[in-house]
Amino acid sequence: MASLSSPSAATALQHKVNCATAKPMSVNSLCHFYQTNVGSGRSPRFCFKTKAKLSAETNIVEKESTCVNEKIDYGVVSVHHVGVLCDNLERSLEFYQGILGLEINEERPHDKLPYRGAWLWVGSEMIHLMELPNPDPLTGRPEHGGRDRHTCIAIQDVSKLKVILDKAGIPYTLSRSGRPAIFTRDPDANALEFSQVDG
Repeated sequence: MASLSSPSAATALQHKVNCATAKPMSVNSLCHFYQTNVGSGRSPRFCFKTKAKLSAETNIVEKESTCVNEKIDYGVVSVHHVGVLCDNLERSLEFYQGILGLEINEERPHDKLPYRGAWLWVGSEMIHLMELPNPDPLTGRPEHGGRDRHTCIAIQDVSKLKVILDKAGIPYTLSRSGRPAIFTRDPDANALEFSQVDG
């Protein structure tokens, strides 16, 4: 591996790999990986490019691009669960169980992890409450949960949930696009969306 210290070598590298600046550097290989969509379909096209390889004498060897036009398939089935951090498990359960009516999956291993938690059914998927320190700030987050990281839960009747939240005094916002959806936050400021779907 050689260090490029001369202006001519740096300029040659800049020309070959399309760099914005010519800085002295030690480089073995510069590789690029990018994805494009093929036609109007959803099948991605992945290209792997090795632009340049520098020998000890700073000779540049070009390697041709290798593109793979294949559907990526490793058997995706569904979202299994979403991990949600909480400061106090009992307080969170009061919200998720007592207000939202979610039920605990008793078959999940609550006592095999080095922290307290609970698994809650959301249809055939789950929310995993984890009593762990939250690295995110709890204040200063957007008022509308749709502008924040959020978990979306499909429900059948937004109007019924609206009555439940109103009764519990829990603030919420409605979808800005006009579709039937409610955004609210749990006691730890985790944003939740409830979107109305058919059937």
